[in-house]
Amino acid sequence: MCQPLIKFHPHPAIITQVLRIFVKDKLHLGRQTTIRPMNDKLIIYQILTRLFTNGNKYCVPNGTIEQNGCGKMNDITSHVLESIRSLGSTHVWYTGIIEHATKTDYSRFGIRHDNPYIVKGRAGSPYAIKDYYDIDPDLAVSVPDRMKEFEALVDRTHKAGLKVIIDFVPNHVARQYHSDAAPAGVKDFSADDDTTKFFSPNNNFYYIPQQKFAPSIDLGEGKSAYVEFPAKASGNDCFNAFPGQYDWYETVKLNYGVDYGDGSRHFSPTPDTWLKMLNILRFWAGKGVDGFRCDMAHMVPVEFWEWAIKAVKEKYPDVKFIAELYDVSIYRDYIYRGGFDYLYDKVNLYDRLRGIMCSNVSAAQITQCWQTVDGIGNHMLNFLENHDEQRIASREFAGNAQLAIPALVVSATLSTGPMMVYAGQELGEKAEDAEGFSGFDGRTTIFDYWSVPSLRRWMNGGKCNNELLSNEEVRLRDTYKKVLNAAKNEPAISRGQFFDVMYVNYNNPTLDPHRQYAYLRKDGDEVIVIVANFGAEANCQIAIPQHAFDILHLEKGTYVATEIISGKRQKKTLSPDAPFQTAVAANSAAMWKIKLTRQNASPKKKSSIKGGRDK
Repeated sequence: MCQPLIKFHPHPAIITQVLRIFVKDKLHLGRQTTIRPMNDKLIIYQILTRLFTNGNKYCVPNGTIEQNGCGKMNDITSHVLESIRSLGSTHVWYTGIIEHATKTDYSRFGIRHDNPYIVKGRAGSPYAIKDYYDIDPDLAVSVPDRMKEFEALVDRTHKAGLKVIIDFVPNHVARQYHSDAAPAGVKDFSADDDTTKFFSPNNNFYYIPQQKFAPSIDLGEGKSAYVEFPAKASGNDCFNAFPGQYDWYETVKLNYGVDYGDGSRHFSPTPDTWLKMLNILRFWAGKGVDGFRCDMAHMVPVEFWEWAIKAVKEKYPDVKFIAELYDVSIYRDYIYRGGFDYLYDKVNLYDRLRGIMCSNVSAAQITQCWQTVDGIGNHMLNFLENHDEQRIASREFAGNAQLAIPALVVSATLSTGPMMVYAGQELGEKAEDAEGFSGFDGRTTIFDYWSVPSLRRWMNGGKCNNELLSNEEVRLRDTYKKVLNAAKNEPAISRGQFFDVMYVNYNNPTLDPHRQYAYLRKDGDEVIVIVANFGAEANCQIAIPQHAFDILHLEKGTYVATEIISGKRQKKTLSPDAPFQTAVAANSAAMWKIKLTRQNASPKKKSSIKGGRDK
């Protein structure tokens, strides 16, 4: 469980500095104002395909596919996809589609068997790619027809009104990479490498000449042992022959023309790895894939992305590129130069929201989050869970899925950029199992054949209903549905202006800046007042400054407002001279939508609610 908050009171100098940011640089408040087409906000639903539709209730730790079962692409039916779409989703990220190393033997189908000593878990990591041109055979009902089954899945997804995202893993490949399905004339990685050199611009891999691969793991004995000579550098930039247990020992680092010995860069002529990767991207785009989530994009030089993304979009202009990126200092470089459409905002917003949910970070720091990405907020992909992170409801995180509601609202509505939900998050999945390779870690395994209890109950044999769900799970999913659909469909959120009102509320006795956060979203004649409450029930009287009315062109008055999550309708005063009043339940949020029309406004008279309770 998370550690409790040590409360603090901001020093007056800090408040002064915050005011200086917001008042002196007035336009800073309204920078996230890029006008975008209606419904252009992406809501991504991430599926670990192997797990998603697996209905086996009796999984065995470290079990085989025969023991534990495996989800199939064919099980993701039109009905399943419609249920995903109704959640508010616009895109489905099918994680683990491309063939990766596994301990399961498919040699009878002409697929080369992997040495089990260099595979993590029974099923293997989806990020140890074995063949960039093939589908993971685990996911097919008929292994020989696995590509046809994938193409049918893409077609079903599109017919359901959703778009398809798959992984592109550019930094590393499986230790025993070998393509059985490459198009004619395409050479395997390393086919022409000079293995006597640590680095050559023409090599696909990095080598440790005259050294045998000798990691701190068991590589077997005799004929079954894994032998590699010369050793190749590991995917996590381990440029020696001795990676540790927690290094990415099952992968090999790809060479994009950077000599890590002296730091020199060799991009002309175009490196062979670049050409191979471009062909792979075009191959999948030609299959109807609408976007690529690019694994560890910052470990690949930005020059490659600048070249490759442009080349792909020349033929497939609507394909989106999403970068997994963990360094704020290079965000803008990978957007403006690299050409990425969206970036993970893990080390900025996610980390802060996690800290707030765990009561060891002040909610006031959300202001710093959007300031950090000021001008590029619409390029930030926000999330609270994914396959790399611990489940919110796990013992290792918050321990209670309800605690995520205010963070969900902030993630989904703070900017016009995408929001992502990991399958099972909307049900409060707890990840309580010791699946095998990773043990008890609060995550849903990516290495094992397994099933996810909450998803298994929701799937209910393909019915996708609430029959087997608890009341708590039903309520949670319904809340996610309302918030995500609002984020997608409300113009004030999907394309509107943003205004942070916290700077005039730090001394507000009805609003604790450590536990509550308030802001406005505005488009046309609609404004949404949003209050996220990470603490106990609060009756907030929120000051909205005249500056907000000037920037957003608000008209003061008393209006009939609708709270998006609950559906409640109440009269609300919108004025720089009177506080905006709202009660917010513990660990929840309020999203008050107001239509700024004369028809909606109350007749002009003295307000009866100024300084009092809501009517």
